[in-house]
Amino acid sequence: MSEQRQRPERSPEGAARRVVVAGAGMAGVQTAVALRERGFTGPVTLIGAEPHQPYDRPPLSKAILLGKAEGSAFDVDFEALGIELRLGCEVTGVRPGAHELDTEAGPVPYDVLVIATGAEPVTLPGAEGVPGVHLLRTLDDAARLRPVLEQRHDIVVVGAGWIGAEFTTAAREAGCAVTVVEAADRPLAGALPAEVTAPMAAWYAEYGAELITGARVASVEPGAVLLAADGPGAGRRIAADAVVVGIGARPATSWLAGSGIARDPDGAITADDRLRTSAPDVYAVGDCASFPSARYGARLLVHHWDNALQGPRTVAAAIVGGGDGAPGEVYDPVPYFWSEQFGRFVQYAGHHAAADTLLWRGDPAEAGDAGWTVLWLRDGVLVALLAVGRPRDLAQGRKLIQSGARLAPDRAADPSVPLKAAVA
Repeated sequence: MSEQRQRPERSPEGAARRVVVAGAGMAGVQTAVALRERGFTGPVTLIGAEPHQPYDRPPLSKAILLGKAEGSAFDVDFEALGIELRLGCEVTGVRPGAHELDTEAGPVPYDVLVIATGAEPVTLPGAEGVPGVHLLRTLDDAARLRPVLEQRHDIVVVGAGWIGAEFTTAAREAGCAVTVVEAADRPLAGALPAEVTAPMAAWYAEYGAELITGARVASVEPGAVLLAADGPGAGRRIAADAVVVGIGARPATSWLAGSGIARDPDGAITADDRLRTSAPDVYAVGDCASFPSARYGARLLVHHWDNALQGPRTVAAAIVGGGDGAPGEVYDPVPYFWSEQFGRFVQYAGHHAAADTLLWRGDPAEAGDAGWTVLWLRDGVLVALLAVGRPRDLAQGRKLIQSGARLAPDRAADPSVPLKAAVA
């Protein structure tokens, strides 16, 4: 058989195109659903590496971890929508020239491919395979951690980022003793400026968790974590029935090696402003892909739920509109995420990297239940905000960022003034 005949034939002109979605998390599921909502009638196949019915991830660090919910499967009738599910099937490669996706179960032909494989947690060097070391990314991860919380074990959390804070909150609510080890000098060092995270450091002690900053883990052994000989807690041995690692995530794209699909040095697929990749008929959405933002003049990689919810609409519009040849919708959202930690509801919208002004709405030391908000402006225009216990600020501020509103600093800094009334 010739090489030409070995390759799958493209759907003939006028025939329904085959869309294959690699990844059955939020971004993948929403892409499949958005296609149907847009009126796409061709075959849609959703491929997921996990054997579980596709599920939402935020409850993993909250209700599911604490045993308050058994699962978080999406309320989607895939059969009624005509979406074929192939679960427990890992993707291993893609050949854009042949329009074939390689999987553990064999090649899958496509006319349009959507990559939505998400991100994978960064592991702690030297801790792989050590009994009692956990990650928290999947439903199985949460299932393994539930007994740890139920038995009120002593736990060491490595990393004081968003996941570390949420897990620490759940573990303390379950009655566990928790020590958090963070290599940076403060929590959320990679996400927010020092002056903004300073009040957050106290939240750990308020909740009865010990936070050790500026400390590195030298090694993990069964039943203990040993800190490095330099820095705070030098050489300290911390008892740990379990160790939970939350030191970040990276795009799950190593399987694209050799595909020719462009990625940045960190592995993120470099999609364009319509979420098209460098390969024809291939899109990328969610945690695995970055996109250029005209709003912020930068390429953004957003590892948050809302990005995985919004991006699929752009992809579906492009596919239904005619694929790579169609103008499509430009993807340039105001990034948004939230975190529930230490009895507080923390929300963030925008991108503050290029801001030149920081304003406080309320004093964290005195705000109490009234909460507080931080605003970032560039040339007087609101570009980002962080709201702690002030959801109204977030809702109004997100719209102001979307519209490019300029604020009057004196009014914007007054927490008694509605943010929408602070427009200059």
